[in-house]
Amino acid sequence: MSTILSVQGSPRGERSHSRRLQESFLKAWQARGAGRQVLRREVGRVAIPAVTEGWIAAAFHPEPEARTEVMKADLAVSDLLVDELFAADCLVISAPMYNFGVPSGVKAWVDQIVRIRRTFDFDPNTQGNPYTPLVLGRKALIITTRGDQGYGPGGANAHMNHADVYLRTVLGYIGITDVTVVAVENDEFGGEAFAQSYQRAERTLADLAESF
Repeated sequence: MSTILSVQGSPRGERSHSRRLQESFLKAWQARGAGRQVLRREVGRVAIPAVTEGWIAAAFHPEPEARTEVMKADLAVSDLLVDELFAADCLVISAPMYNFGVPSGVKAWVDQIVRIRRTFDFDPNTQGNPYTPLVLGRKALIITTRGDQGYGPGGANAHMNHADVYLRTVLGYIGITDVTVVAVENDEFGGEAFAQSYQRAERTLADLAESF
């Protein structure tokens, strides 16, 4: 049995290109074999709580087993989201580029799942790199859309891409280094350039559904 955690990041519904591509990929992936499950986490149209001072105090409590009931409540959503991540073999995130970064719901989800002693560990006495990733043996697919073009590696606007590049950094930090990005560009311009980019993404995702 294989399980994908599907994180849907677009605030739009059926008008969302990234959401539509993600659903198409998931349907094709599930059709490839019996027992394939999809865990769904909506972060684009359902608010994910922001990190608070209480959350920080609870997460960094030196004795997790001694957390108060209030602290446990502050971390309840985070615990749920982290448990979902560990329950899956693979991660698929749809995250359109908004203002050169990810939608606010995706950022809120990231802030909830990057947790000391849950998804990474930290030892200040370790020489070199004091951080240890704890989410190992998984891979991720990021499906993104961009209003303009040239945001991919080597592109004219690559230096302004803080969306999928950011997600790749975050995922690598917690241990998910096998990350594939499928992007559609020219979303705002439309026309033939957008149509061709969308069709390329469809073909790429169809191929990935066979091997992911």
